[in-house]
Amino acid sequence: MQCSPSLVRSLSSVLLSLGLLHLWRYSHTPSRYGKHEEEEEEPPPPAPAPPDKGEKKPLPRRRAHLSSRCAWFLQELPAFLVPALLLALRSPPRFAPLGCRLLGGMFCGHYFHRTFIYSFLRRGRPFPLEKLFFGVLFCILNGFLQGYYLIYCAEYPDDWYNDIRFTSGLLLFLFGMGVNIHSDLILRQLRKPGELTYKIPQGGLFAYVSGANFFGEILEWFGYAIATWCLPAFAFAFFTLCVIGPRAYHHHRYYHKRFIGYPRSRKALIPFIF
Repeated sequence: MQCSPSLVRSLSSVLLSLGLLHLWRYSHTPSRYGKHEEEEEEPPPPAPAPPDKGEKKPLPRRRAHLSSRCAWFLQELPAFLVPALLLALRSPPRFAPLGCRLLGGMFCGHYFHRTFIYSFLRRGRPFPLEKLFFGVLFCILNGFLQGYYLIYCAEYPDDWYNDIRFTSGLLLFLFGMGVNIHSDLILRQLRKPGELTYKIPQGGLFAYVSGANFFGEILEWFGYAIATWCLPAFAFAFFTLCVIGPRAYHHHRYYHKRFIGYPRSRKALIPFIF
């Protein structure tokens, strides 16, 4: 397979556009799953009721759901499987080029954890199938883009390991991944098995922000982008910021509305800033 720069630019542009579209769509209204699924848009003023003719009102349509663990496994799997297959099908199948090692160690490493460890530890609410469908499509697209570029297009000098972009990006990636995993652990410990109530998270970076897990993941992917120094990685980091940044903001608002004693000093996403 040969590198096609136009394909890389096109798919990266798709990621950037999807990020901006999601930011525009969900800046003021949260995506309806998890703790926000039962929140409803403010309804318009009711119209005068027609005379009662004994007709039954239709029941509100309920969305189809899948268990949280199964949904997250199916959603995250393509992001691991697609680049892993690209690596396996590469001729010759080896990790000699640095791009292959970066892909396998950072991108696939993250999604191995999200697919085969994190998904089976979740204790969340059932996940809407429509969200799962779009999540799977995104993971296929992004997995292909990151894998295709780093395997067939990326060219790094022999001393890239000593470049400040690589070392600083790798450290940021590892720090963000640690924050993300630790924050997920804190959130899981808030609930007993089978419990679906929401509580105030405490400890770790939750002392400073409501979305510590989101903050960690954003740091992770910007670290990956700096370490790989390529358009597809920066497009993915930007998309991540546009998707889970508003999610953290809406979580922050939710906590303030639901819990009277919620710490006022906490920010939504970035410690001491936002």
